[in-house]
Amino acid sequence: MNLEGLKYLVVGAGFYGAVTAERIAADLGERVLVIDKRSHVGGNSYSENDPATGIECHVYGSHIFHTSDPEVWSYLCRFASLNHYRHQVLTLFGDRVFQMPINLATINAFYGVNLTPAEAREFIRQEIEKESISAPKNLEEKAISLVGRPLYEAFVKGYTVKQWETDPRLLPADIITRLPFRFGYKSDYFNDPWQGIPLDGYAPLFRRMLDHPNVELRLGTDFFAVRDRVPADCRVIFTGPIDRFFDYRFGRLGWRTLRFEKEVCPVGDFQGTTVMNYADAAVPYTRIHEFRHYHEERDYPEDRTVIYREYSRTAAGEEEPYYPIGTAADREMLELYQDAAQKLPNVSFGGRLGNYRYLDMDKAIQAALQTYQREIKGAGPR
Repeated sequence: MNLEGLKYLVVGAGFYGAVTAERIAADLGERVLVIDKRSHVGGNSYSENDPATGIECHVYGSHIFHTSDPEVWSYLCRFASLNHYRHQVLTLFGDRVFQMPINLATINAFYGVNLTPAEAREFIRQEIEKESISAPKNLEEKAISLVGRPLYEAFVKGYTVKQWETDPRLLPADIITRLPFRFGYKSDYFNDPWQGIPLDGYAPLFRRMLDHPNVELRLGTDFFAVRDRVPADCRVIFTGPIDRFFDYRFGRLGWRTLRFEKEVCPVGDFQGTTVMNYADAAVPYTRIHEFRHYHEERDYPEDRTVIYREYSRTAAGEEEPYYPIGTAADREMLELYQDAAQKLPNVSFGGRLGNYRYLDMDKAIQAALQTYQREIKGAGPR
């Protein structure tokens, strides 16, 4: 791998890195080297076919593309055609299955009533008022202020404890704001007008994105093994953990990681849906993914299916980080790293890990396109 004279280095072949590299190569017309310590492109969005069944599995958990941004949608469609999948989630509480996110069907089934939307609003308002929470200070109080205590206790509390291994009263309130809540029967998880799964999978999407004569891709390559060979004037777009870049100078930021337990089941359909949440704290996993349901257009086996049980825990050592925990101490530490980053004119930090911020796939693409225009193309000739 020749780094001599290199002007652009992208570290990480997930969405943020791949989009940035594609723009540098195709729009700016410059050579760009993309490296990733993994053996595949796509970051956590990577998918591959299970050898026993041919079912395409999302190796790092379910990834459903959805966006309300026409520019992002137009850009993505240059590299992939998407099917018409619309995401729906169910949750098992006790021995009953409910719709999730909480909607009118969930409310009526849980309370054993048959309320109209207006009646449900009034009913939930009364449940909320019982707690008298005017200024929620944590996740538990925020959730109760949105849905009342009974629904919180059933569908949020146990799942949150498993997801974060932390008392919900110690978690920031904004974590719960990503969960929709509806007084109608709409069961689609996302509201975005454009949704779907790449027809031929995520890996081909990334390979097409990086298939340009100006792009050199090196997988299985750790940035920290070659950083001393990177020219001083090379522009580095770093999408790994920002604290790792600075050798944990100010400490380690807190992350949650995931473990998946794969099973090939001798049935054609294990659970009847792509994702089933398990709300009870006594069940050790948070959810089960069944990937065959993402591609109803495919001819999958009728006697076998693949499921992934998902377990959550705090990341330790060099374990793959998924979700930033974001405690007050984490936020203070992040400010120190961001201040240090500002002093490196040739390094840009991006993506979920580089920004220490959870990003949906469309938001990662959007951020990469904007940063490219503002900080790379907009910087002019080097």
